[in-house]
Amino acid sequence: MRKLTPFDRSSQTEPRLLTARAIHTADATSSTATALLTDRGRIVAIGTAAECEAAAERAGLDPERIDLGDAVIVPGFIDAHAHPLMYGQLMTWVDCGPEKAGSIPEIVALLRAAAADLPEGRPVRGYGYEQRNLAEKRHPTRFELDEVSSEREVYLMNASGHGGVVNSYTLTLNGVDRDTPNPDGGEYFHDADGELTGEISDAACNMLTGVHGVKIGHHGPNFHLADEPEEHLRQLDAATRRFLAGGVTSIGDAQVTRREFDMYLRLAEAGRLELRVSMYLLSHLLDEALEMGLVGQFGNAHLSFAGIKLYADGTLGGWTAYFPDGYVGDPCRTGQLYHEPAEYTELIRKAHAAGLQTATHAQSPTAIEMVVSAIEAALAEHPDADARHRIEHCGLPTPEQIERMAASGIRPVNQTQHYYNWGEGVEEAIGTPGERFNPLGEFERAGVPFTISSDAPVAEPIPLEAIQTAVTRVTRRGHKLGPDDLRVSALAALRAHTIEGAISIGREDDLGSLEVGKYADFAVLSDDPLAVPGEDIAAITVRETWVDGERRHHV
Repeated sequence: MRKLTPFDRSSQTEPRLLTARAIHTADATSSTATALLTDRGRIVAIGTAAECEAAAERAGLDPERIDLGDAVIVPGFIDAHAHPLMYGQLMTWVDCGPEKAGSIPEIVALLRAAAADLPEGRPVRGYGYEQRNLAEKRHPTRFELDEVSSEREVYLMNASGHGGVVNSYTLTLNGVDRDTPNPDGGEYFHDADGELTGEISDAACNMLTGVHGVKIGHHGPNFHLADEPEEHLRQLDAATRRFLAGGVTSIGDAQVTRREFDMYLRLAEAGRLELRVSMYLLSHLLDEALEMGLVGQFGNAHLSFAGIKLYADGTLGGWTAYFPDGYVGDPCRTGQLYHEPAEYTELIRKAHAAGLQTATHAQSPTAIEMVVSAIEAALAEHPDADARHRIEHCGLPTPEQIERMAASGIRPVNQTQHYYNWGEGVEEAIGTPGERFNPLGEFERAGVPFTISSDAPVAEPIPLEAIQTAVTRVTRRGHKLGPDDLRVSALAALRAHTIEGAISIGREDDLGSLEVGKYADFAVLSDDPLAVPGEDIAAITVRETWVDGERRHHV
């Protein structure tokens, strides 16, 4: 029997008084302070140095005094939608992203170098390419990956996370040929002559992942490849280091199955759960969750259950989001819905009636309509002014849908780094409507509170990069996406990655802003994101990250 481990007990053993050039609280007044007093993982006082000294004296505390000089403190960033285990796993793969490779031959060279260092027969796995960022403006083919190896599996995951390319050996090993029918919820792609190109999407990735743990056809994709538990723990440790380096202190894990839950419990027992994690169980577990009586949030300060994650459609980056009339860039592609509307509506009704928050991946207007309509129906049956149902990504809602989201209290959880990394590709895929991708300015004007997150590993967990992109809407390649009224201020973007993120995971009472009584989770920055030009925000360094009153990262 495992012993009970009180992993939510604060590790802070002595009070501290920190001073800095500015401390942005992100509270209701968005005030600025210069000093912060913490004790046993909580904020005791915030204001001027004199005010915090007086508070320490009243409380009988003799704090350690830390002068951070010209640094700026902000609340710890909340990454309300991320996939930490998958992110950690990909960190052991070959990075073929835009900073490493700009063409298909460069990708092949990276993978061949990795293959040379691997034991014979070990699969070669790469990730991070986005076809429209490559010189060739297309996916690699299986024949190009055959140059890496014809005697072992080679898999190159697309940046969207919803598929990629395999070599011929992988197809043959799994019995896939030109006549193999597409699996429910996925596709094996063919060229004009009917030959397999090697590109696969969504449920076609079953050949790599298997279907255990996620019912692919209806409840969303499964892109986690199984490793030994100890390896998964190492992967989560590595991911944790990256989140902390970005100033992230809390995560909403948006794809939790038994595997992820088990890994978090193992980390907690070992005293290695340094981030706060709110878990969203995949929708195929809804009935089991209700059978166990999980009819609301539960947990402790570090690990908690938040709600249910669902999928409405695929991804814009991988051209699997559902556009029934086809993509401008490829009229033969329509993408897919993961549920028939009636089936999806029943899932939302069941979760909402039990008091559970839902978080649904939806990108296209058609998919978003299915989500908004289902939530409206659930609210009509069981009114709840604070249900906080979420739409993940919410890439292209119509103005009318945005107004209905405001009326129903639906919270979009956006990822501005998606259009930083491949925003031009959305325009290529669906035409000029793609300029509205992630319309934060429209949300703001309609009174819809929005949250910014990374979706790691689809984007790196670098909140300052996400904030800069929300402010400028300029992509990695220097293209400005859409009109200025889609942009938001630096303050709005900072709040979207802190207090609004906390509200989206139901933790605003103790996280997301720097206020007396809340947890002492904060990031120490080299400059002020509210004062520098918008295009310079991402260049700010995260010098330190503190969780529970203790320094967890520093440079």
